[in-house]
Amino acid sequence: MNSPSPQRIVDLAVGFMGTQQLAAASRIGLFAALAEGPLPLPELARATGRAERQVGILAAAMHGLGLLERGAGGYALAPDAAAYLSGAGGLNLSPFIRFLGGISYRQWLGYGETVDADRPGTLDLDEAGWAEFLDGVMTYNALHAEQFAAALDFSPYRSALDFGGLAAGFSLAAMAQNPELSTRFVYAPDFADSVRAAVAEAGVEDRASVEEGATETTEPGGEHDLVLLTHVLHRFDAEANRAILRAARAAAAPGAALMLIDFFLDAEGPQRPLDALHAGEYFNIDGTVVYPEGEVRGWLEETGWRPGRLVELPGSPRVLLAEAA
Repeated sequence: MNSPSPQRIVDLAVGFMGTQQLAAASRIGLFAALAEGPLPLPELARATGRAERQVGILAAAMHGLGLLERGAGGYALAPDAAAYLSGAGGLNLSPFIRFLGGISYRQWLGYGETVDADRPGTLDLDEAGWAEFLDGVMTYNALHAEQFAAALDFSPYRSALDFGGLAAGFSLAAMAQNPELSTRFVYAPDFADSVRAAVAEAGVEDRASVEEGATETTEPGGEHDLVLLTHVLHRFDAEANRAILRAARAAAAPGAALMLIDFFLDAEGPQRPLDALHAGEYFNIDGTVVYPEGEVRGWLEETGWRPGRLVELPGSPRVLLAEAA
């Protein structure tokens, strides 16, 4: 029998060091400097404008964590870093990394009090801080939308209702996959203008409409064959979520699909770590709640939906599928 190892405990305990080194590497442009190809350490230091000693530490850490490769030509980007951190790929996660390394990290310093008092901390930001917050969150949201479109098939659908979300990216990704899909956005007034702008930028005004209404009280109606609730449930309490799901069911044709995009605490089996980490993040940031999967399935059954499988999105939330009963 193998004796217990302390490795996992130590790796978890020092994890914050890696996140801060990742944030620093991203901030100084280490990944962007390697976008054109490998560089030896002295050239990498010159490209980032920082001391070679510090760049060497960061590059070694990123190599150790798998984001950089090291060979005869010096340091080079690993495939995932090239795709998501260099700025040369499709989606650059650097704004999300900045948000985590600065705003989120500072908020987590008070997490002990959140645990002891069951009370979220206070997010005290100036105008620039809120801009950085929004940039980071929406960048992460864009990753979710990208992974959502890659994981699911939208070809069967023609009429979608995107209800109560925060951004249009999920539906726009689905519409890009299926040119016959039209989407009706029903969003809270604070988010409607950004949805209109995103729809215009995507050039799908002829297949989209935008309406305003408070998510917890609006009843959109209709006979849609696809309903999307993207990052909705964790923002509301149980009673409001039941009302939202009932309104969504009333807007769905029999047999329509519902896609719930959010983080969930697992009902059975191993807990997916990312969801539990975000349960702490959400409550610590603003008091919002990541719900147990079993509780959400219960709400679905109460409100006229047949819950189905859970689809995992890499580095992102999961999608709980359901069908209109």
